[in-house]
Amino acid sequence: MTFVSPVVLSERGVRLEPLALRHEDGLRAAAADGELWKLRVTSVPEPDQTRQYIEDALRMREQGQRFAFAVIDEASETVLGSTSYHDILPAVKRLEIGYTWYAKRVQRTHVNTTCKLLMMGHAFDTLGCHVVGWRTDNYNFASQQAIERLGARKDGVIRGHALRRDGTIRDTVMYSMRAGEWPEARAQLIYLRGRHD
Repeated sequence: MTFVSPVVLSERGVRLEPLALRHEDGLRAAAADGELWKLRVTSVPEPDQTRQYIEDALRMREQGQRFAFAVIDEASETVLGSTSYHDILPAVKRLEIGYTWYAKRVQRTHVNTTCKLLMMGHAFDTLGCHVVGWRTDNYNFASQQAIERLGARKDGVIRGHALRRDGTIRDTVMYSMRAGEWPEARAQLIYLRGRHD
């Protein structure tokens, strides 16, 4: 049995469902909203690579390394983006949340906070994780601010850690949250999300 089993999570008009090939057109359209693949510090697929992006995610799911979700707007049933559990370590009950991106039109709305509340709640409350982690490019300052807004703590920087899409080598900023920190973080996120109403 895998640590992360298929699940659908939903709240406030946002649904996370297991990423599948049927999401290809919607994912391509979401990425086109803002031409997100042009950002050098993200992993958004280029239009002609969307199917491969999904196939790679499905292969990683089979290997127990990553569980990708499509982010769906329940009112219109349109794909808003994608997010994943990854670097899943069942033995120590740790996973990371990442590979996250959204169509430009829903960035800086309640969507990201809702997705993170759903994923963190499932990780801590259902899967019994001891630690949830995040990682991001050292030049992705927006992502760093968003992660810190979740209540995660900066663990440090791994220098020369990964390749960017343009071939340059990035430093990776690592963050984490322990299970004991989750209740306070959840209360703060619910409060912050309420300010979008």
